[in-house]
Amino acid sequence: MTSTTENSLDRTARITRDLIRFDTSNYGDGKSNGETIAAEYVEAELTALGLHPHLFDSAPTRTSVVARVEGANPDAPALVVHGHLDVVPAIADDWSVDPFGGDIRDGMIWGRGAVDMKNMDAMILTALGEILGSGKQPARDLVIAFFADEEAGGVFGSHYMVREHPEVFEGATEAISEVGGYSIDLDGKRAYLVQTGEKALIWIKLIAHGRAGHGSQINTENAITRLAAAVARIGSQEWPVKLTKTTRQLLDAVAEILGQDPKQVSAEELAIATGTASRFISATLRTVTNPTLLSGGYKVNVIPDRAEAMIDVRVLPGDEVEVMARIRELAGDDIEIEIMHEDVGLETDFEGPLVDQMISSLHRLDPGAEVLPYLLSAGTDNKALSLLGIKGYGFAPLQLPAELDFPALFHGVDERVPLDALVFGTDVLTDLLLRY
Repeated sequence: MTSTTENSLDRTARITRDLIRFDTSNYGDGKSNGETIAAEYVEAELTALGLHPHLFDSAPTRTSVVARVEGANPDAPALVVHGHLDVVPAIADDWSVDPFGGDIRDGMIWGRGAVDMKNMDAMILTALGEILGSGKQPARDLVIAFFADEEAGGVFGSHYMVREHPEVFEGATEAISEVGGYSIDLDGKRAYLVQTGEKALIWIKLIAHGRAGHGSQINTENAITRLAAAVARIGSQEWPVKLTKTTRQLLDAVAEILGQDPKQVSAEELAIATGTASRFISATLRTVTNPTLLSGGYKVNVIPDRAEAMIDVRVLPGDEVEVMARIRELAGDDIEIEIMHEDVGLETDFEGPLVDQMISSLHRLDPGAEVLPYLLSAGTDNKALSLLGIKGYGFAPLQLPAELDFPALFHGVDERVPLDALVFGTDVLTDLLLRY
């Protein structure tokens, strides 16, 4: 592996590395290492730019930071530019590098958060530095926010801020954040995916009750058996394909770029044709119900009277009631269902001045590239902001090598991002904030 010297790192890479070195792992259910140390770092960076950031603690160590930047046109609605400071946990033994070391190797920065989403946090800070450091202003007021707890639904972060401090978003009508603006390869043609929607999120707990007893006896009321059967039915359910407006627009564009007739090629085939991006896109063709956690019993020869499982349900916007009704049928009468967390699905038209400027800013750095909308199979803090009527997009621009399986790096092992992609993204983001 090759390495990069400290002096050759640009500001975006240095900030990304510094943020990765703060272990802000979020384990869910309120268990977290906390974001305060990273928030204080961001606060110092914003203060050095002449801004007046504020820290907001929703609970001990659960800190978000927000600053407002005055724009050249105070009459224009404000734009929220936001990231999150927490990351999902990493099992160090599975990695080839220290997941919290911020190593620079092979022209990339490695570590948990390199793509989700301490890279974008760094791009935001560097873009602001470029603008303010040159004596300029963004085109409109900016609300710069770095949230806690995104990886557990934003309860201690964006949702807390929207509920308890909505005033910080006053005058804002649109927002940009993660998981969009990155490039994919379509048969040698580079295209950028702008995220214009997200599936709804429902995290449910299945609870099976039964009769406790000795493991050697016949027990037709075994809670684990009941639970396992319900989990298998829900996890193996083949949900029907249903294309939203966004996904239909994307697949039609993919077919045109590839010279195919969308009426002759299935949606699944077109999704697969997007290459590595199909990890996200294929999952937006239908509802997805993935079992993720199992819990039950305490000794091999004791049949427990209770067992539990967690299911991660991702639903197309508007299908929540129908899907939950079907899940209850699949679970069966013996299974209790508890909704642990749910959040809205979003879908926004791929048009308007902000979309036009995102396309224009990408084209200034990469003329002739295609720019396409897509629906994200996961979720972001834009869900919380939508409760204030703020329309959110995923736009963390990165020009990536065609061979890099970028979507696989989200929550994956050996998470990493190319250094030149960070430079590209910062330049695009700077251009956008200066012009929109």
